[in-house]
Amino acid sequence: MTVQDSLLAPDLPFPIFRISQTVRRYLLYDINTVTWLRRTHNVLGVFIGSLPQSPQQNVFFGLPLELQPEEATLLVEKGLAFIADDFQTHKQAIRSPPLAMADYKATARKEALATAKAVVKQKQLKTQEVLQRLKVRPGTPDADNTVDKDEPDESIFDTPQETNSKPVSSSVIPYSSTPTTSYPPMQTPSEQSSLPLPEVSAASYALFKHLHAAGYFMSPGLRFGCQFSVYPGDPLRFHSHFLAMGHDWDEEIDILDLIGGGRLGTGVKKGWLMGGAVKDRDNHEKHVATSEDGQSEIGRKPGDFHVRTFCVEWSGM
Repeated sequence: MTVQDSLLAPDLPFPIFRISQTVRRYLLYDINTVTWLRRTHNVLGVFIGSLPQSPQQNVFFGLPLELQPEEATLLVEKGLAFIADDFQTHKQAIRSPPLAMADYKATARKEALATAKAVVKQKQLKTQEVLQRLKVRPGTPDADNTVDKDEPDESIFDTPQETNSKPVSSSVIPYSSTPTTSYPPMQTPSEQSSLPLPEVSAASYALFKHLHAAGYFMSPGLRFGCQFSVYPGDPLRFHSHFLAMGHDWDEEIDILDLIGGGRLGTGVKKGWLMGGAVKDRDNHEKHVATSEDGQSEIGRKPGDFHVRTFCVEWSGM
């Protein structure tokens, strides 16, 4: 982990919010947590929130981020997160002591005011640079006209201020902000009170954990008829290489599913990858995955299950 990653790391463990007891969807609302997980732990999730500027479109989405059950389970097992009930957490948050909430609002307003003043000061410095470049004395009508022509407003949300070199006044309108973290901070629940892990298929989770330990990124593979789309790196830089399906070790696979998966993968320039946990390791040849430096596979423990994978490609297309 780099210095930058450590600075952006959230307080651990962080909450994963379960929003329903029946559907059981697992969400993250903090953009810093989402960015940190993608950068350091290869966890993608799926954005499901609409954009404020274009709420009717369904092409680009924003927060919150919905995690796959396998992703949520892996994060909890690693001790990075815990499952929190969204309904109960919300009820507790709105019952916070009035004095604590007042202090929080005062601190938030102070930070917003400091941000607004910093933006105004930056605009004034930029104005001074323009005037010096054009050799126009500040405070004259020519200077105001020049700045208006050459330096348009950067955003419609900027605080309206004059473009001369007046000092920053205390009447600056504070910037409004929407916090993405809860206050007061949530406490890590005890093992007795913590919610159970997400319900996941043993076959799919074994394959997911195996590929994640090997450094792959995985997103839902529904549009390709599989469980996971497997990427060798961040999907913003790479296309997926495999369409993955998890199976039990003794599960019988229909030959038509095998042929169809191989043809589908070849048709979209990917490999159809199947994998499962070995049922009896004592009577099976051990294949321990190693990295380039000869160390054991990341995340593997002596008692962990052993997973084997097979890739099918259709050579007749």
